[in-house]
Amino acid sequence: MISALNRLVDLVEEHLSEEPDVRGTAAAFGTTEYHLRRMFSSLAGMPLSEYVRRRRMTLAATDVVRGEGDLLGIAVRHGYGSGEAFGRAFRAVHGADPGEVRRHGGPLRTQPQLRFHLTVEGRNPMDTRLVDRPAFRLVGHAARVPLIHQGVNPHIQRHVAALPQEEHLRLKALGDTEPEGLLQVSDDLDPGRGEGTELTYLHGVALAHGTPLPGDLDTIEVPAGKWAVFRTRGPHPQALQKTWAATATEWFPSHPWRLRPGPSIVATLERADDFSTATCELWLPVEPA
Repeated sequence: MISALNRLVDLVEEHLSEEPDVRGTAAAFGTTEYHLRRMFSSLAGMPLSEYVRRRRMTLAATDVVRGEGDLLGIAVRHGYGSGEAFGRAFRAVHGADPGEVRRHGGPLRTQPQLRFHLTVEGRNPMDTRLVDRPAFRLVGHAARVPLIHQGVNPHIQRHVAALPQEEHLRLKALGDTEPEGLLQVSDDLDPGRGEGTELTYLHGVALAHGTPLPGDLDTIEVPAGKWAVFRTRGPHPQALQKTWAATATEWFPSHPWRLRPGPSIVATLERADDFSTATCELWLPVEPA
């Protein structure tokens, strides 16, 4: 995986004005575009599309400051079909117009070229099991919310808090298969998992495929497949988020599995009354690498 990520970085540099061939790179290293994009985002802290934009604007800013041609020519050279599109991308990265940067030499926010390295991790064992599950359904109350990597997501918090207590009890009584209990489901994520991109969040439970569906609840159909299940304990949500990150930096690079498309599920097994600490299970859909 490290080799695949570094080859992807090299392709970005070699064809900076074009979209990198992520699918071809993934196939050459025996993995999938979905998994490669997810691993890039998890390890780099930004989606691949954002990294490409930052690299383009870093090199474009050098041309702007040096006065190497008119601004439209620089825009076209770096893959933009109009000065307006180039200006928007330039402002988004540098916080200033190209003309202002040309006059004053800044401000500039550069993006160094990434390079992924293998480091020795794994000092803390990960409590993991692999589960082969038939098709099942996730039912509950869904909402579109922005992705937030660190800390409590206030949009999810408001969504769950708006449900009456009797609805939580009703949902819990409906669940009849693994993952058990009330579930936090994240589905339909952007492959790059960029901060602020939208996802579907469902607060609900799992039902066996043959169980009748309540007509007033949202439903996510989950196909049969394998799951990696990671148990976490400690401060919440910090312990859960730390384990989630460690799946990308430690578990997947050292195991013959990769992510497959599907929802990510968190089951809360035990928790303090104020939810300051919790024992959870993180369910991730996987397939052989």
